Amino acid sequence: MNRQHVVDYIVGLGDNALILGHRNSEWCGHGPVLEQDIAITNISLDLIGQARNFYQYAAKLINESSPGVFATEDSLAYLRDNREFKNCLLVEQSNGDWAKTILRQFFISAYQFFLYRELINSRDEQIAAIAEKSLKEVNYHLRWSSEWVIRLGDGTDESHQRMLDATDELWMYTGELFDAASYELRTSGEGIGVDLSVIKTNWEEKVKEIFSEATLPYPSKVYMQTGGKEGRHTEHLGYILADLQFMQRAYPGSEW
Repeated sequence: MNRQHVVDYIVGLGDNALILGHRNSEWCGHGPVLEQDIAITNISLDLIGQARNFYQYAAKLINESSPGVFATEDSLAYLRDNREFKNCLLVEQSNGDWAKTILRQFFISAYQFFLYRELINSRDEQIAAIAEKSLKEVNYHLRWSSEWVIRLGDGTDESHQRMLDATDELWMYTGELFDAASYELRTSGEGIGVDLSVIKTNWEEKVKEIFSEATLPYPSKVYMQTGGKEGRHTEHLGYILADLQFMQRAYPGSEW
């Protein structure tokens, strides 16, 4: 087993959760109504908690295999540059309006739901344990975002159009979810990761089901944007990290 591939895989899972959690946190105090403001903020906290669990485990593996290196969850979150992040491009996209935020959450929640459901069977017991805990949270995220996709898609003419616009903006980033990076292929073959083709089938069925209820057309094939898993990101990630990492970089070693 290649330890670096496992570390990269775990870090990638953490990066997806952290960056989406940070994006959602930008809605705090700006939600359309108080109840949904609280809901999206709580989802942010869930995601950041998942990121912490993955980062803590990745740091443990790094420290065990690299004498003299002392990695922590904080160093992984705050002291890596954007080329070192392995999150998919979808999670770093701008919030836009409520429809775009909801659709982005739905796409990722559906992906995480089927992913974590498979990872429960991972040969790596720690990954399986994190997946099992996270699945309980993601189950709510998926239900909540699905209800909002239906509510907006099958709502007023304006809300329906906003969902169509959000789909046009985000669909091109969904293909990367199932385009396996080298470390994903290796960990899948070793029984640690998962077969993304299985996840893709389940994800597509779920999206078609919810889009049908929302009276939204299932998108046609488009050219998919990829590269985030290998460290090639959009300009959005740089701005996210400038905000996320400022305090730790300005005041190294700060503790709260």
